[in-house]
Amino acid sequence: MATGLAKGAAARGKRIAFGNGSNIIWDQHSEQIFRGNPNIAPPGSEGESDLEWIPFYKGNRIYNTHDHVRERWIWNYNFSSIPGEIFFHPKETEFAEKNSPKSFVLIEPYVPAYKGCATNKTWPLNRYVNVVEMLKRKGYNVQQFRHNGAALPGVGAIQAPTFRHALAILAKASLYIGPEGGLHHGAAAVGIPAVVIFGGFIPPQVTGYDSHVNLTGSSKKACGFLTPCGHCREAMDSIKSKHVYSAAKDILQSQTESLSNVI
Repeated sequence: MATGLAKGAAARGKRIAFGNGSNIIWDQHSEQIFRGNPNIAPPGSEGESDLEWIPFYKGNRIYNTHDHVRERWIWNYNFSSIPGEIFFHPKETEFAEKNSPKSFVLIEPYVPAYKGCATNKTWPLNRYVNVVEMLKRKGYNVQQFRHNGAALPGVGAIQAPTFRHALAILAKASLYIGPEGGLHHGAAAVGIPAVVIFGGFIPPQVTGYDSHVNLTGSSKKACGFLTPCGHCREAMDSIKSKHVYSAAKDILQSQTESLSNVI
């Protein structure tokens, strides 16, 4: 998300400093995502003349504030995600060329369990399995990254040594299917369409992208609760396998039709 906020800075002769106006604040993932990005200033650049400061960092994400009393996020509906950018090293691109399956759909059910909101963002695993079965019956090659999460039956496993390598492979996919999170932001950054299962926790108006199909189910407003929530469960339960498959099928068929028109 930060890379989207930084877009175009270098063209103006600027670099974006993410921090509090005095210190550039990166978390443990920042260097990997920002590597090679000419629009972003690294820690140690404080005081240089080309900086523009944006107060976007862990603990201050702009798109939400923490309601400590009710243990929930309050969403900033004035914020809207801009598709980001990843500047791949040639070796990362080469890795993806060698290790990406041909014409594949990437599906990923994994939501990090350590997050307090994990239950509220998790779509039932058996529904992912149903979507896989429906896609495979239509002849689509369905793949998943190999990790410590649940392995979907009948799905190919792709090994990626780092998140950057995973994004380089994602850039070769026809479609991403999965929850709101790192890979859906990654899909937007590398220009890949997606069916994103939002449910009722976080609003697609804030962290979603117009280029994706964003499914909220029965939810009319995102609650942001960080503890297990009946509203979120109801929203997820209302998103059926057929809804995800139908959205995926429409995107994939549109791609086929576009390719046919080109040929």
